[in-house]
Amino acid sequence: MTKTFEELLTAFESNTAKIGVVGLGYVGLPLVTTFFEAGFYTLGFDIDEMKVGKLLNGESYIGHIHSDTIDKAIIGEIFQPTADFSRIREVDAVIICVPTPLKDKDQPDLSYVESTGDLISPYLRKGQLIVLESTTYPGTTNEILKPILEKSGLESGKDIFIAYSPEREDPGNPDFSTKSIPKIIGGDGSIAVKLASSMYNRVVIETIPVSSLEIAEAVKLTENIFRSVNIAMVNELKTIFNGMGLDVWEIISAAKSKPFGYMPFYPGPGLGGHCIPIDPFYLTYRAKQFGQETKFIKLAGDINTNMPNYVINILKKALLDRFQLEIDCASILLIGIAYKKNVDDTRESPAYKLFELLESGGATVEYFDPFVDIIPITREYSQFSGRKSIIWSKQNICEFDATLICTDHDNIDYEALVSYSKLVVDTRNVISSTNNKSNNVIKA
Repeated sequence: MTKTFEELLTAFESNTAKIGVVGLGYVGLPLVTTFFEAGFYTLGFDIDEMKVGKLLNGESYIGHIHSDTIDKAIIGEIFQPTADFSRIREVDAVIICVPTPLKDKDQPDLSYVESTGDLISPYLRKGQLIVLESTTYPGTTNEILKPILEKSGLESGKDIFIAYSPEREDPGNPDFSTKSIPKIIGGDGSIAVKLASSMYNRVVIETIPVSSLEIAEAVKLTENIFRSVNIAMVNELKTIFNGMGLDVWEIISAAKSKPFGYMPFYPGPGLGGHCIPIDPFYLTYRAKQFGQETKFIKLAGDINTNMPNYVINILKKALLDRFQLEIDCASILLIGIAYKKNVDDTRESPAYKLFELLESGGATVEYFDPFVDIIPITREYSQFSGRKSIIWSKQNICEFDATLICTDHDNIDYEALVSYSKLVVDTRNVISSTNNKSNNVIKA
């Protein structure tokens, strides 16, 4: 089973290599489908035996991955999920797609990367490519993952080949799938870069090699911090313009008519998704180790983190002004628990923070989300796991004192929502599209 560099390269170029993907979540499972649809035999590894069991039964647990796709791959024997990590020996490439969340006080949590390294290290063999895709700070692959993998007695660059290629998933985006997004490739040496580029070139539109592992890691942070900073800017503009009685959404709509020098970003109730709320703090942590400060980036992170508090304050004022009702006596319906529209992904959703702030303030809170019937197990907000979406009906909605729109899914009847609700606080500017003239809508 051991392959030389030339044999491994040929296996990638001929689609005869066996691919292993560790972590079958929102990054790993789409990557698995991309590989087996390109003709590679693919093993999917996960410690969650419930996930493995569902996949073995041909069932997808991610909305934009159809169960039919999984079922056909299982029946056709081109994909096999497993919780048996000893089978790492069977594959030619191991691609690691595990979470990199934050600990308390905004410290990076690399325990999933480290534990994955410990899991696979005993089963590595000569002639394998190992790629980390998890978002992280520059130096992680070389300083943390590589030493763990080399505990196997195999030397990077000689026996095994280590690369970093950051995931660039955008769940629910119909215009960009895994295969249509270019891949950044950094490696521990030129051979690792060549091997990783050869593998990914078989399944994605383009690969972009860079000069080091650290450059590749920094690229992903740069992409997401760019978004974080710009979203923070419009979030701050929203608070300023709202204080002046000006509509930030109308301002942005007019500003984007400029054909150069301006790119529209939009405010919201906070940031969601696995990367954008987290990446600024990863860079801040790493920069401190080099004696550098990230004042501007940290400020952006703080502004975005504070947006749920801003929204809740608007809701509290509206309840007092309209109904002389304190928040601890109010019942609130959250619309949308997913972190972005038209997906079932709730990772780092600002709705969780809104949920927490409202309940800690004494409010009675429920939610409606057509994509999330039951809140999944979450690391940061485990108290909400198992909560169920209410059933959409006029009778159910009109019982609440206020409705708070967190996520602007397209398949919600917002005109009906306004007519059913006593008060609507709209954080996504979605009500304007209904042309509803009701005075029970407040933008936040």
